[in-house]
Amino acid sequence: MGRSSAVEVDGVSKHFRLRRTHSLKESLVWAVQGRALRDDFTALSGIDLQVPQGESVALLGRNGSGKSTLLKLVAGVMAPDAGEVRVRGRVAGLLEVGAGLHPDLTGRENVFLNASILGMAADEVRARFDDIVEFADVGDFLDTQVRFYSSGMFLRLAFAVAVHTDPDVFLVDEILAVGDEPFRAKCLERIERLRGEGRTLVVVSHDLDLVSRLCTRGVVLSSGRVVADGPVAQTVAAWRAA
Repeated sequence: MGRSSAVEVDGVSKHFRLRRTHSLKESLVWAVQGRALRDDFTALSGIDLQVPQGESVALLGRNGSGKSTLLKLVAGVMAPDAGEVRVRGRVAGLLEVGAGLHPDLTGRENVFLNASILGMAADEVRARFDDIVEFADVGDFLDTQVRFYSSGMFLRLAFAVAVHTDPDVFLVDEILAVGDEPFRAKCLERIERLRGEGRTLVVVSHDLDLVSRLCTRGVVLSSGRVVADGPVAQTVAAWRAA
């Protein structure tokens, strides 16, 4: 891995097998009729991508183009079927609402759980606990099971933990669309601070104004392949035209 690279994706492909039936009875009927019970779906095909340290990259494309799958491979949530993904440093981010939060644990317990999943030692969590809680702003619900949280409260707690893990690579997948406007502004301010500190950002969003604000580079995916890669203003303009 090059010393200046934060993320390297070499020849990566990812395939999924999708069930077309939803019950045993339906499966038997389809089998008798000779119909296929599953579809093979290629989410990514031969992706090559390098992200230098400190760069902010937007992954653009239609739904189903492979953006979120690629982000999950970078996060280590999934493994590629072919090729290799290499990441330098600590990775944190938000791939879905409440990712890493256990519904049966309280907010306080989930701070320690989620932070440990993201690579923080217990003493690090204790040292940053008050800052995490203040940022999350879940109030009297800190000692309540998170199963009773609203989606906005889930987001605030998960984001607060993620940005306090001191990540080298920060990933965001459309998650800011869930929060209310004041919290969204606070999140964007913190993301811009991470970018200013030289952290690497990889953002998936359909909000072209947002990615134009946060990112310097755009990568457009279509049917699991990279079809454009360049300065964000150029790729956003091309995507809007398309």
